[in-house]
Amino acid sequence: MVVFIRKASENLHVLEVVFFRNLLAVIVMLPILRSTGLAAIKMKNKKLFFIRAFVGAIGMIAGFTCLTLIPLAQATAISFSQPLFITIGATLFLGEIIKARRIAAIIVGVIGMLIIVQPGFSGFSFGIILAIISALALSINALIVKKLTLTDTPQAIIMWMVIMLIPITLITAVPVWQWPNLLTWLYLWGIAILGTMAHFAWTKSYAMAEITSLEPIGFIKLPIIALLGWMIFSEIPGTWTWIGGFIIFMSTIYISHRETKAADSLKPNDGAQEPKL
Repeated sequence: MVVFIRKASENLHVLEVVFFRNLLAVIVMLPILRSTGLAAIKMKNKKLFFIRAFVGAIGMIAGFTCLTLIPLAQATAISFSQPLFITIGATLFLGEIIKARRIAAIIVGVIGMLIIVQPGFSGFSFGIILAIISALALSINALIVKKLTLTDTPQAIIMWMVIMLIPITLITAVPVWQWPNLLTWLYLWGIAILGTMAHFAWTKSYAMAEITSLEPIGFIKLPIIALLGWMIFSEIPGTWTWIGGFIIFMSTIYISHRETKAADSLKPNDGAQEPKL
């Protein structure tokens, strides 16, 4: 999907790419809606849906735009900071307690992100700023989705997201509007189909497992994106991208490990005897 975003943006303004990603995604989901019925997309927590749409629009616009301004591998490596933001957000909004070792891991992860930017901020650019904004917005989005999975179906979470984003992204697309050519239409449909499939799988996984246990799986994106960026766009990731990405990876793995241990400690011991009264 990242490759298709970059290719579509070569002939169409990225704000239009964002709009068509949502418009075509609704069309892609119509067969699913037909099989499940309208009851499956009933909103039970409307306030969170609207907040998520606003935050999601910011994250999507920033994320799509940064892919047109900086190397794909660099944008992907910066996105690895999402678990760090998620951990901080879980503390601020969900009341989770962060202990000293997790705080240290977050600090190390932030250092890794700064290394990707390059020491001394010599490589700091508007594209990097947008990548960080996207990571922050998508982290908030992830926390909201986790909350929504307790009350709403994955179909509702996905369908209402794209429906609400259509008018929001249309407003930003109108000033730069032009009709896509045939090849760009193919890229746009690819974005919508792959994005919807990924969104559905992502939302379903959040309903089945803890966020922190899922995030490390996303690190497989870096070598894949690096390979595709090299093959299609002749982009060779810099040393700082790999070093910073690895540091963020290790800090996130540690946070996930601590989350798993904490969750296990709360589980009842099946072999333990009940206390005598």
